[in-house]
Formats: sequence, C-alpha cells, structure tokens
Amino acid sequence: MQIDLLIKPGWIITVNEADQIFTEHAVAVHAGRILNILPNAEAEQTYQAAQTVELPQQALLPGFVNAHTHAAMSLLRGLADDLPLMEWLQEYIWPAERQWADRQFVYDGSKLAIAEMIRSGTTCFNDMYFFAEETVKAVQDTGIRASLGMILIDFPTAYAQDAADYLQKGLSLYDSIKDNPLIQCCFAPHAPYTVSDQPLQQMHKLAEYLNIPIHIHVHETADEVRQAVQSTQERPLARLERLGLLDQHFLAVHMTQLQASEIELLAYKGVHVIHCPESNLKLASGFCPVAKLFAAGVNIALGTDGNASNNDLDMLGEMRTAALLAKAVAQDASVISAHQVLRMATLNGAKALGLAQEIGSIEIGKSADLITINLGGLESKPMYDPISHLVYCTTRDQVTHVWVAGKILLEERKLSTLNEVELINSAQHWQSLIGETAG
Repeated sequence: MQIDLLIKPGWIITVNEADQIFTEHAVAVHAGRILNILPNAEAEQTYQAAQTVELPQQALLPGFVNAHTHAAMSLLRGLADDLPLMEWLQEYIWPAERQWADRQFVYDGSKLAIAEMIRSGTTCFNDMYFFAEETVKAVQDTGIRASLGMILIDFPTAYAQDAADYLQKGLSLYDSIKDNPLIQCCFAPHAPYTVSDQPLQQMHKLAEYLNIPIHIHVHETADEVRQAVQSTQERPLARLERLGLLDQHFLAVHMTQLQASEIELLAYKGVHVIHCPESNLKLASGFCPVAKLFAAGVNIALGTDGNASNNDLDMLGEMRTAALLAKAVAQDASVISAHQVLRMATLNGAKALGLAQEIGSIEIGKSADLITINLGGLESKPMYDPISHLVYCTTRDQVTHVWVAGKILLEERKLSTLNEVELINSAQHWQSLIGETAG
C-alpha cells in the first residue's frame, strides 16, 4: 500500500489510555492522519512510503498542547520583569499595549511565538489576545494548529469599543475560520474583574449555541479574590457559578486560590483547570493545588502563559516546573508523576479544548500531530524510563522534528514554514520601537 510517510523512531510514546510505549515499531501516516502503529518489519512489508524517516535515537510522541498563551506578547518579552501582577499589568503592560498593540504587532508577534513553540515541540496552542484575525493569518502561514480566543472585556481598546463590539468581532472571527480544520475558536473573557455580569451571560448563551469553550483567567491571585469579596461579597468562582458558566466547556486559567469546596465544585461541574506554573511563580501569584485537583478528578492541562510573564513558551520546561512545584506544594515527592505531567501537556490539553478525538495521543485515526525528541546524547544516558527523561532532564533544544496533520514544520531543528532570519529582524525592529519609548 502506498502511503505518505513512515516514521521509525527508537521509542513511540503514545500517551494513550494504557500509557503504551513501543520500541522497534513504526507509525504510518497518510493523508495527514495516523494510519497504523506496527512493528518495523511488518511496516516495511505492508507499506511503500513516499518518505521514510528513521530516527533510532529519538522518541516520537504527540505534539504538546499549550493550553494558555498570549502569543503576540512575544514582542514584550522582558519589557517589565520582577514586578507583582497588578503593577506589571497596570503600569507597564497595558500602557505598552495601548501604544503598540495593533494589527501588525499581533501578526509579527504571533509568528515569532509560533516559531518558538514549533521549535519547542508545541503543535497546538490556545490563545487569548486582541486582533485574533491577525493571529489567524500567522497560523495559516505556519501550519500550526490553534484555538483562538474571541476576546471580551468591558473597556475600550484599539480593537473594540465595548462588550457588544467585542462579541460582534468574535462572531465574525468564528465565521471566518469555521471551515478551517486546523483552527477553532473559543470565547476568551479576560477575567472576572474586567467583565461584568451581562456580557458574561450573553457570551455564555452564544458559547452554548456554538458549542465552543470559554477560556478565562480566574482566581489568579489572592488580591483578586480579596477585592472581589470586598466589592461583591462573592468569590469570583462563586459569581461565575451563579451566572451559570461553570461546566465541561469552561477552562479556568491559573486557579492559585482554591478552597476545598471550590475544588469539589470544579470536579462536579467538569471544569478544566489550565495550570501555568512558571508565570505564577514569576509573578508570585500563588500555587495551584495540582495534587488536590487531580485527587478530586479534575482535568488539568498545562500552559505557559505569555512571553511577557514567563518569559518563554517552552512546554518541556513547563512540565519539569509543574512536576517539581506540585511535589513541593503538597510536601509529597510521590504526587504528580512524570507520566501525569506529560499527559497534562498533551492529552489533557486536547480534552480541555474539545480536541481529544483529534490530537493529544498517538492512536490510529487521529491527526498526525507528532514530534520527535533526541534521547541519544550523553545528557540522556543512562536511561531507564524515557518519560522520566522527557520531564526531568530534556530541553527544547532536543526537539528535532515536528509534524502537524502530517505536514513537516520542523526538520532537524530547521523551520520549514518560517524564515528564521526574517523573524529575528522583525523582533529587533519592534525592540527598537518599543524599547525607545519604554525608556
């Protein structure tokens, strides 16, 4: 049988329900999908591939799903570091965005972020930012998979004037991409403290009608919760529950401030938690109680947040931080295993985005969103458990190949759909503009 691609790695790390790992096996890919997983000898007898990729020192695994990003903010990387969240936002980030965040900023920043994500093994990202129409163009230019936020806030920006305008622009965005197999939309209200009740309720009705997720920052800091209680006598999560928003399509980002009853509520409602450990650490926002959430049965996915608060989009680094931080917070070295953290970065993210039937694991019939990581170097020796190595001693520089829907986006560390020199020149151009006005 003629097929498009046969990949023969040293290990196939499936992240399927049984956590299977295969050696001396191949993955057959045709028409952008995983056709078969079978022993090498059988694959050679069964298929005639247009391309065979032999990578005996590499692990093949599903591409990472970065479940929370602000891609265009790559152009603000390092602009205002070592500050608490609200000072960082109100005195530095929001003023910079008011001055610079236009269509060209979003397009150029999104391409820079996508290049970094591809080179780090991310094949799908869930974004929240203005001018998402420009992020659509960047996604189409590069071939990555994306879930793009239909932003919602109460106050005017260069993008929209009021909540009604944001919603209308969001619906136009949805209509423009609804037939694109690599792009989907979700509603992206910024946070409970920036969106009032009526727009949230209107958005929820639209989300139910369109059957798409809602993606929002919530319970990010103790100060956020304290101010909400002072002004409304309700914790933000209680308010969202009263408004009817909490369900299996709700993606709650950060969640560093949780009571036991709230964890029970999240589990009961089927809410997904998006954990961003490095951003939370850098902004001193608090600690998401990952072990307690897992014990309650909550689906936890992993995100990097934006480059302005992380300051990278490296899911391998995020996995390692998530694993170590969870152990320290729980004061229990046995919680959150390497296998669980890898699942957070892949299949759990796919579940949160409603894409688990399409991506997140290596299984027959799924899209061929795949990456390879070189485990042959001395830094990876000896090796007793390849998943442990991926989480605890692997860096993004070891990612060598990336495919999305069977299309090669990274080959031997070289970007296939992006020009690295052009990206660097673009970033330096924005640095000169923004850096001059930032003082």
